[in-house]
Amino acid sequence: MSPSVIPYGRQDIRDEDVTAVEAVLRSDWLTQGPAVPRFEAAVAARCGATHAVAANSATSSLHLACLALGLKSGDRLWTTPNTFVASANCGRYCGAALDFVDIDRDSLNLDPVALATKLEQAEKTDCLPRIVVAVDFAGQSCDMTAIRALADRYGFRVIEDASHAIGARYLSEPVGNGRHADITVFSFHPVKIITTGEGGMALCNDAGLAERMARLRGHGIQRDAAAQAAHGAWYYEQVELGFNYRMTDMQAALGGSQLARLDEYIAARRRLADRYDRLLADLPLKTPWRDPDADSAWHLYVIRLDAAALAKPGRRAVFERLRAAGIGVNVHYIPVHLQPDYRRLGFAPGHCPVAEDYYTRALTLPLYPGLTEAEQDRVVEALREALA
Repeated sequence: MSPSVIPYGRQDIRDEDVTAVEAVLRSDWLTQGPAVPRFEAAVAARCGATHAVAANSATSSLHLACLALGLKSGDRLWTTPNTFVASANCGRYCGAALDFVDIDRDSLNLDPVALATKLEQAEKTDCLPRIVVAVDFAGQSCDMTAIRALADRYGFRVIEDASHAIGARYLSEPVGNGRHADITVFSFHPVKIITTGEGGMALCNDAGLAERMARLRGHGIQRDAAAQAAHGAWYYEQVELGFNYRMTDMQAALGGSQLARLDEYIAARRRLADRYDRLLADLPLKTPWRDPDADSAWHLYVIRLDAAALAKPGRRAVFERLRAAGIGVNVHYIPVHLQPDYRRLGFAPGHCPVAEDYYTRALTLPLYPGLTEAEQDRVVEALREALA
């Protein structure tokens, strides 16, 4: 009998989550009811932000953020290559040109030094970005102080793609508070820290940005009290072209229930990450870097194989041996600029050499709150055998 598979990530659904969703199913509102604004308010309060706008995915939230910040055809959006494609695609949805800033060798996040160099060159050719999307890879905050300073100097807006990082902290404050980013986006996909099934949320401290994102997620429609008084209570107006990016009340109820356990989830992930560090100390690999100025949410636990392990047995062999042993390892991420669709835009190997080198070494090990120590021991022993 083959061993059960240990996935790299897994949701945690409990009776209270089922009860919360069931309550919505038995109510008068399955969508556009009270659960969504209640969930938005809870997340905003947790993160210290003034406004939160829920959507049906983090991808939708990124798109809404770009639109609210005025991104359009002829503009430029820069982001990191070490991310899921949505962090870049959101700019293309708006007709903007894309470019990538290489990553820092330690944090694996967008490198502020590389960003500063690229901005200095872009200023000379009048090619500065309108938006920079900084991604908190694996749950670890970017160096947002440095990025904000560059934004103030060069005049671009900052979207913090914190899809991996709800519950993380930066300089002792919650990620999402808007101190350094114009808009912060969270993801509630099932493998993320908390889940709504699918879902996302954009947080900000600007009422105008929040109002526009909320309007755009609902077809660009607004309901104005004065207009309704003049025409009738049914009256609404589409004032701009929007989208159906709404989150349902069922999703929001699940998210609200999960949010109550956020501290528990982060503590479990941190404990397991610390234990991995100890268990892997003698193997030919590099464990994740720890930022003294930030507390990661530990969405992912990514190791980097040493040169000896890359030479023999090689990353692919290690990956396949682990998968054959029932260990659901993964790789995060293929550099976005090397995807076929982006190569058609002119990107090629060598554009972001640090990210490209990292990709050849990366391997994501299972990490989620329900992972037991016995299962973690099994992961480590299988990795040890795969590296032999």
